[in-house]
Amino acid sequence: MNPRYPWYPRYPGLSCRKAKDVSLGERRSEALGYLRGAADRAKRRGHIPFPPGFVIAPEGDGGPPPLARLIQGGRGGMVRLRLYMCITMMATKEPFDLRKPPGPNGWTQMLGLDPKTGPRRVASNLTWLKNNRFIDLQPQWGRPSAITLMSATGDGGVYTQPREEGRYVGMPVEFWTRGWLLQVSPTATAVLFALREALGGHSEPQYIHTAKRHRYGLSSDTWTKGRKELEAQGLLTVKREPQGDFYDFTRLRNAYQLNLERLNDSPSWT
Repeated sequence: MNPRYPWYPRYPGLSCRKAKDVSLGERRSEALGYLRGAADRAKRRGHIPFPPGFVIAPEGDGGPPPLARLIQGGRGGMVRLRLYMCITMMATKEPFDLRKPPGPNGWTQMLGLDPKTGPRRVASNLTWLKNNRFIDLQPQWGRPSAITLMSATGDGGVYTQPREEGRYVGMPVEFWTRGWLLQVSPTATAVLFALREALGGHSEPQYIHTAKRHRYGLSSDTWTKGRKELEAQGLLTVKREPQGDFYDFTRLRNAYQLNLERLNDSPSWT
């Protein structure tokens, strides 16, 4: 076999050969090409749907929702979340699986990871996703394990198309194809999801009650860090507006307004 030819033509360029040492800029450029190619092959347009239960915990439930669980663990949370978001974007048809997925080196290239440590980080986080019932892995002889999405609520159930369940939280496909996935931290990504769920279709700035914010499973420090990052990237505007009516005590609170048109441009790389 020609060692330069990728094993799986469905993902051209994402071969299982050992990745070369390349600069961060080269890795980023290469990753953007793979993300755009994956979105094109999946025929993704508009918004990638996620169920509300992925983002926010039910009322009265003391545990963190799946999204908050995914981002725990520092650098491991980064790879874990980006892997899961890519799998969700790529698996479009029932049974929502990838029969010819990239191998660890391929995922390393798609996520712009360090070629020396990326494959190990990918493999360990795929195992984490399996052990925590976000995906199922089916071994395949001579090729990477097939990946099947499981319920996005993390309960081990069968994955269902969020659009068929009614309300869903949509993330614009440009989050992948313009490279935001590679630039925005897991913390800021989680806050972006939370704001998409909380604001819905509102175009005017909205206040989010503290009790609801707690249901996203994000600490005040996490929320503030993620919010400031989204503001710095031009994705969010936060205004101080009075809350309450004539008969209530009025105080200034943060009101949030997303600027999703910004996703049509490239992020400010750091």
